[in-house]
Amino acid sequence: MSEAASTRTPLGLLPSLAPLLRQWLPEQRWFAGKGYAVGGFSLVSATELLPLNGPGPGLLHLLVRVTQRDVPVRSSADCYQLLIGVRETLPPPMAPALIGHLTDGPLAGRTVYEGTRDPRLAALLLERLRTPGLLGPLRFERFDGAPALPAQLPARPLDAEQSNSSLVYGDAYILKLFRRIHPGPNPDLELPLALARAGCGRVPAPVAWYGTNSPEPFTLGVLQPFLPGSRDGWVLALEALAADRSFQGEARELGRVTAEVHTALADTLPTVKLGGPQTERLAAAMVRRLETAAQSVPALVPYVPRLRAAFDAVATLGGRGRTWAAQRVHGDLHLGQILRGPKDTPWSVIDFEGEPARPLTERCRPQPAVRDVAGMLRSFDYAARTHRPWNPAWAERCRAAYCDGYAEAGGDDPREEPELLRAYETDKAVYEVVYEARHRPDWLPVPMAAIERLAALD
Repeated sequence: MSEAASTRTPLGLLPSLAPLLRQWLPEQRWFAGKGYAVGGFSLVSATELLPLNGPGPGLLHLLVRVTQRDVPVRSSADCYQLLIGVRETLPPPMAPALIGHLTDGPLAGRTVYEGTRDPRLAALLLERLRTPGLLGPLRFERFDGAPALPAQLPARPLDAEQSNSSLVYGDAYILKLFRRIHPGPNPDLELPLALARAGCGRVPAPVAWYGTNSPEPFTLGVLQPFLPGSRDGWVLALEALAADRSFQGEARELGRVTAEVHTALADTLPTVKLGGPQTERLAAAMVRRLETAAQSVPALVPYVPRLRAAFDAVATLGGRGRTWAAQRVHGDLHLGQILRGPKDTPWSVIDFEGEPARPLTERCRPQPAVRDVAGMLRSFDYAARTHRPWNPAWAERCRAAYCDGYAEAGGDDPREEPELLRAYETDKAVYEVVYEARHRPDWLPVPMAAIERLAALD
């Protein structure tokens, strides 16, 4: 198929799709605008990866900006990556992928559906990654040190993700498709690529990726080795709790892994020093998040003065001349982001995208490494809370072992910066309170227990 054919999109297609997308999009787990009515759509780019009027299924790649009503102005128009399959009729096994039937426009009478659920269409994405180059606005690239990709690997979607979509090819590769996208380099490609070039073996190296340079630079998908048989640290921690087994050895090793990744990132990418003004801005942002959270979750209100004291302590130290090193970090580190394969193979760190709800510029900004440490410490608390009866002593032992391992491998014990560690752990717990109150009220006692503990610290 020529590039000219691949980029020819029928006029009027998006307006004819709009009524279906207006209903379908809010039902998708990766759609960030739940709770707000979809207003309209504007086309950023369109590429026919397979002809829409051909004999077989067509595949349309869209970047669509979605406007919503009653949303703060700064977030009222998000850009989404859509992969739309087109058929005359949808085979029964693919019925859950249905978006709808078009009644007007250039594809009137055709059926449109989520293309990643179609093995034939999913296989096409891997084929494009095997042959780097341009296809309309899309650019497909490969990592120089990666082996050649095999052809015709069977594709299947993963169902466990929320903010993105993933396709597994055979048992060899996994393609993460970013759904809500932002201009600029995505850290889930940028950081693993930098670590691979630095020879860090703790992170699966990107094999290939695709994105756009025009009209804006977007990272759209990253292909990495798949780790079959792997289980994440969350699952392994819950198994240890259920068996009343210590997890301290694993926690210590996780601390070592975190420190190794931080050291490699600091050696590979720029680092900065946070002085007084930067520290004050950091603390002020934490205070704003706390005050906003308290407006949403009244249970936080009694703790606000003591929690704010943790942030003010950091600002005060910065004002007195204290500085902290800042570097690129994982940004959303927890037990679910670290995998271990069968037979006690080494741990691998995944998902460097950071917290998807935060702006990309913030996620790409150098930050104190203790932010990742705080995220993992909170994760041990979460795991312990799933046990009946609650086992806070288990979490404390894991937290201590994790910090011990971090100090052994990195040379800096995060407990030696108690003010900064407390501030980041408090900020994370506040974020968790808002999340649980909105999405999982039954889990709200987990972060609230941390809020009570952190507020009681001197």
